[in-house]
Amino acid sequence: MKSYDLLQEAEFSPDRHVEKILGDIAEGDVTVACWEPGQTSPDHCHPWATEIYYCIEGGGVMRTPEGAIDITPGSVVAHPPGELHEYQNGPERSLLFRVRYGGDKAARLKEWPSNPEFQPSDADIEYFSA
Repeated sequence: MKSYDLLQEAEFSPDRHVEKILGDIAEGDVTVACWEPGQTSPDHCHPWATEIYYCIEGGGVMRTPEGAIDITPGSVVAHPPGELHEYQNGPERSLLFRVRYGGDKAARLKEWPSNPEFQPSDADIEYFSA
């Protein structure tokens, strides 16, 4: 058994959202994700892993090619392997709990319009070109 106090583990940064992996469990990991107002993730996917988010406090909007949903405290969102998604935080600090599991948990980043310094890796370019 593993136990975590998400409020104690939270770390925020004005520069970008913080994803703090708390532990590895079998073929997965658990993370506390901390967001300042307006921060946005890259448009990305995890080709070989499922990713599940649970909103503890705050909230924003989760977008996929199929549409967008509002995330509020208590919301749960599950992304199957390979589903492209982007999270944009709302006007308050947000605390999300994330679980990823299944094989390689690596992300492939497609775009990150809110980060002018973003450059996709060769692996990202190859993945989205296929």
